[in-house]
Amino acid sequence: MLLRACALPVLAAVSIAIAAPANAQSLDNLKYGTWGFDLAGRDLAAKPGDNFFDYANGGYLAKTQIPADLTWYGTVNILRDLSEARVHAILEDAAKTAPVAPTANDAKGKVGAAYKAFMDQKAVDALGAKPMEKDLAEIRAAKDRSALAGLMGKGQSGFQFSLWQMGIGADDKDTTKYAVFMDQAGLGLPDRDYYLQASFAEKKQAYEAYVAAMLAKIGWANPAETAKAVVAFETGVAQVAWTRVDRRDPLKVYNPMTVAEMTAQAPGFDWKAYFAAAGMSNVDRIVFASNTAMPKIAALYAQTPLETLKAYQAFHLADGATPYLSDDFVQLRFKMYTSPLSGQPELPVRWKRGVRAASATMGEAIGEVYVAKYFPPEAKARMTTLVENLRKAYAGRINGLTWMGPETKAKALQKLAAYDVQIGYPNKFRDYSNLTIRSDDLYGNMQRGVAFEWAHDLGKLGKPMDKTEWAMTPQTFNAYNSSNFVQIVFPAAILQAPSFDLAADDAVNYGAIGAVIGHEMGHGFDDSGRHYDAKGELVDWWTAQDGQRFDASAKALGAQYSAFEVLPGLKVNGDLTMGENIADLGGILVALDAYHASLGGKPAPVIDGLTGDQRFFLGYAQYYRNKMRDDTLRSQVVSDPHAPDITRVNVVLPNVDAWYDAFGVKPGDKMYRSPEQRVRIW
Repeated sequence: MLLRACALPVLAAVSIAIAAPANAQSLDNLKYGTWGFDLAGRDLAAKPGDNFFDYANGGYLAKTQIPADLTWYGTVNILRDLSEARVHAILEDAAKTAPVAPTANDAKGKVGAAYKAFMDQKAVDALGAKPMEKDLAEIRAAKDRSALAGLMGKGQSGFQFSLWQMGIGADDKDTTKYAVFMDQAGLGLPDRDYYLQASFAEKKQAYEAYVAAMLAKIGWANPAETAKAVVAFETGVAQVAWTRVDRRDPLKVYNPMTVAEMTAQAPGFDWKAYFAAAGMSNVDRIVFASNTAMPKIAALYAQTPLETLKAYQAFHLADGATPYLSDDFVQLRFKMYTSPLSGQPELPVRWKRGVRAASATMGEAIGEVYVAKYFPPEAKARMTTLVENLRKAYAGRINGLTWMGPETKAKALQKLAAYDVQIGYPNKFRDYSNLTIRSDDLYGNMQRGVAFEWAHDLGKLGKPMDKTEWAMTPQTFNAYNSSNFVQIVFPAAILQAPSFDLAADDAVNYGAIGAVIGHEMGHGFDDSGRHYDAKGELVDWWTAQDGQRFDASAKALGAQYSAFEVLPGLKVNGDLTMGENIADLGGILVALDAYHASLGGKPAPVIDGLTGDQRFFLGYAQYYRNKMRDDTLRSQVVSDPHAPDITRVNVVLPNVDAWYDAFGVKPGDKMYRSPEQRVRIW
């Protein structure tokens, strides 16, 4: 089951701000310039061939400060800010008339009550830790590891933590059926590297101090000593866990087995108790991702003292529940965990957190109102045209490939034609009638929300595949590719200026949203997506020779990224970011071809002294003009499959021949690559 949010990096501890920093773009004036590009945001002292990212964005970035409640800021945040501001208005309106206990079919009342419950800080503060006392009592009462395994399974429907990540989705080998997927989990820090690399030693120490402080706050005995044991246990898990590079290989992670086989391979964990508590006693087949790590983690679990495991479970319960507890818990987590790890100075104000909480609980109910108010039909129509232009351009590039044989080409074109493109909002919105929401029960709302989602997923087993269901809400500023559904999805929130401006110059739109469209299509043909056929199934449809040629080019592209230093001593992981990098390179090439085709054989106009191709590349770079705190950047490099924004410009463009012509890039320029060094995949 491969589904990736691809257009934007997904970062832990990233918050959203409504108020833009000084000199940044305001929400009331999202249009850049007169034709879609912010000319004043350039740094004309930077030479395009030396640092195109700075040339296009340096002026803006030099005067922009990251807001104190954010870890990064730029074009992406501005558009997320707009979406959040609109959702905020929707929630405030719904909360005005929300009853304490809305009826089953009162979606607006439930949305309002969910937000109202979060915003009643006085009531939340008065409760302190009381909402999670029952869950903590279950941990304290656990008599053995089997009981704790049951609590981990129960976590599928609540705040209890688990060593395992479990979900339900399309079976990679038969996309007409649903399968249960499991993978390693169980870590409190962003990645295994935080436990194992010396460069993260201070972060690990800060985390241990936070574990101790949280254990003390919930009344756990010997918190400092116990915290050491908890972090030592997590370090053990990290040592045997798979790397993120291994876990993004669809061939490695497809390991179906029966529960009996799981039990035999990993006898140190009570799988029967786990699955029973998760409501899955009748499920017999599981697809396990990190299959060789599973027995080692289970063995570590069996060897670890019960009291350490209970403290581990209690800490993670409190940590996960903290956003819905009193402010003293919230401040503790932020000051001892979020801020030290990300470098973020301030906690976002409560209403921003309330928007996220309500969206997590009833996202599509909010989205239905959002698209009715903010997504015009002409935007969907224009986007549909753009997508089809990109599809034609992609077909043209496939047909023109010299390294791919006719047999593989035919199947690639078949897959491209099969793509289902979803724009703006799903054809069918979720029904929340079975979800109970109260305006006086924040913790209960969030817990019932988790249980509601898990019950929804459990209900899929044994039923026909539903390809109309979305994995994002319409108000989410992002896009994604579903390999199993052979589908690309563009929520309404990404289809707004300056990402997609109906009034902007076509060159800028093709450089921005056009490259995103091409990027999403390209995920079907990256190093992971290429293993899925036109039905979305994990099938080897390549000839051996074509596969070898592809792998050689991908390796060369990865080497370019791995050589790029984003901070002193910190280089990009070209293997971790491989899929996104291939999609970026293919996306910009396809978008440029589509832009040229849209001119109908006529020359592009010159605007403000800039040619059409120059405006295209500037629009592409402007989309990625984001500024990030160093600690967040370090986290991204080790844990995020998206490369940092500067590399999505300065590593991609030197592989695009037209960029050299557009800006007169010559040998001797820092970004120059000779033609034989340029990677050419799609």
